Amino acid sequence: MRYAETHFKFKLPWSLLYKPWPEIIFDAPFQFVPSVEPYLWIVVRDADHFPTTIKNAEIVLKTRTQNAQAPDLQLQDAPQPDIVINRDLNIEVCEQMKFIPLALGKIPAGTYEAHCKLTVEREGKSQTFERWNLSRLKPVPLRFKVLNEMPPIAPGYAAGEMHCHTHYSADHVEYGATPEVLQLAAKAVGLDFVNCTDHAYDFAFTQEDYTKEADSPVPRFQKLREEIAALPVKDENGGDMPLMLAGEEVSAGNSKGENVHMTVLAPEGYLPGLGDCGRYWLENRPTRSIKQILSMTEAHCFAAHPFQQMGLLEKFVFRRGYWKPEDLQLKNKHSIRGLQFWNGIRDEGFKLGREFWINELGKGNYLLPIGGNDAHGDLNSMTAVDLPLISLKHTRAHTFGNVRTVIKLDESGAKQKSPLTLAAINAAFAADNCYITDGPALWWERDNNGITFHARSYKETGGGFRYVRIYGRRIQNNGKLAPEEEVMIGSQVATPDHADIPVATLGFAYVRAECETATGKFALTSAAQLL
Repeated sequence: MRYAETHFKFKLPWSLLYKPWPEIIFDAPFQFVPSVEPYLWIVVRDADHFPTTIKNAEIVLKTRTQNAQAPDLQLQDAPQPDIVINRDLNIEVCEQMKFIPLALGKIPAGTYEAHCKLTVEREGKSQTFERWNLSRLKPVPLRFKVLNEMPPIAPGYAAGEMHCHTHYSADHVEYGATPEVLQLAAKAVGLDFVNCTDHAYDFAFTQEDYTKEADSPVPRFQKLREEIAALPVKDENGGDMPLMLAGEEVSAGNSKGENVHMTVLAPEGYLPGLGDCGRYWLENRPTRSIKQILSMTEAHCFAAHPFQQMGLLEKFVFRRGYWKPEDLQLKNKHSIRGLQFWNGIRDEGFKLGREFWINELGKGNYLLPIGGNDAHGDLNSMTAVDLPLISLKHTRAHTFGNVRTVIKLDESGAKQKSPLTLAAINAAFAADNCYITDGPALWWERDNNGITFHARSYKETGGGFRYVRIYGRRIQNNGKLAPEEEVMIGSQVATPDHADIPVATLGFAYVRAECETATGKFALTSAAQLL
């Protein structure tokens, strides 16, 4: 879930990942909406220690067809000839972090692989590499789509990335992108807002040296807020830019004294949480409890990846744990508002988190489902440290903006969506209507007869639906929730790319829906309360 940091060596004389060059990687948003011309980024980090000249780049764009290894790639009507782009750059880089954009110009709509080569020079030595110069990691091409139309979204809703990291999150194994780059990427993929959730513990260490404790974390958090506030509201054509928010990912203590993570939507000030930062070796007790953190802010707070599976190192060395029902603080004035159980991929953590959420719905606790990606940069795919000092890994599981949370704006917010405001977003999260998705739109609306569910997709974002399923939980004669499991009360299979399903809700406490497209794209709604 991060760009890989490869220069840290624990003051050891060796590391199989270390080389006296900056980390350099090609990156690009995973899709481009019609209003945005495609581009790539050359990401360069640690050039303040290893000044380097970026000499020239060669990009070969190939159209892709659907296959078993990449089912998310759509079938092209007719393969296009390769597009070859050569750029002489001769850019000297000596900054700690630099993003160099490469515009690709107008290219036809379709699904592409970008095979990228870069030639760089340092201290009289030259090297050419594909995609990245990271040690012991096989290069893979970028993949992106150029869309014919905007991704489907419910009318009057706004789509956002709820969990991602900027360059203020940097430590021994990872670093993120700049807010400017994330805003541009959000525009490219079709987002309306981004909640930048940098680690509370990273604010407590200096930008120049992530192992050196800062005098106070507050100035660095304030600097992020200022950097985000300075971003443009409009693009060069007068269109709205995505609203960027300075959020936070706070390490807090659960009911067992273990570290769990909580994301906060644009808090009023810095919230402390250094428990599992890894910089104090085995001193990893939580800084504050969940209850204490909730008492320090009025901002909406969410359980971050509450059941993301972890290894022994995380569990025993970093003292990390899982969320429990009592950790939600639902009896307190300020409680957890939602569960971010979809963390870029539908894995075991997603499965367990979804079950946890459904169990809470069965208790009458109408928490919101939240989706995010935990991306540290990672606009196209993730490079990460696998074994410290030894190996790296690559996956497409955590991609910025891929899994999005889509919120219903109230009437005033919908009318004033241009520009979107924090107040409108806060009001939406205080209400009960949202959905999470990596492709299709799926939402509900109340009418005089009950609830109607709507599902929308199209070829570029998943095609028709394998299924649309409606679930509900019954109420007993005494008005209380029935003790049995929720039941499926409606289902459509092999449905075209749109569906409108009215549901008779008499006798139910809530209803909700899930859908999946022909190519495995998924969406899930919040629970529509009926009591």
